[in-house]
Amino acid sequence: MARPSSQMQDPALLAAALEGLEMQRKRIEDQIATVRGMLSGRKSVASAPATSSPAASGSRRKRVLSEEARLRIAAAQKKRWAAFRKGKKSE
Repeated sequence: MARPSSQMQDPALLAAALEGLEMQRKRIEDQIATVRGMLSGRKSVASAPATSSPAASGSRRKRVLSEEARLRIAAAQKKRWAAFRKGKKSE
């Protein structure tokens, strides 16, 4: 196997190669989505540009719950577990 030359280790060249490969991956993923849509009988939906979608960039905003909402959720979960345990004891 040939050793990588110093030209192949140039950061600018590697950055350009990475950008090109990411573009190819995006194009291939779009084509895969189109084919999957055809298999399931749905029409393909054009995807939004990656820059406009927070999910595409991997930076989703964290959901924030109020203290009241957390307490309501906790109370409901405790009620479900109590009913579950009560059902297990009667068996």
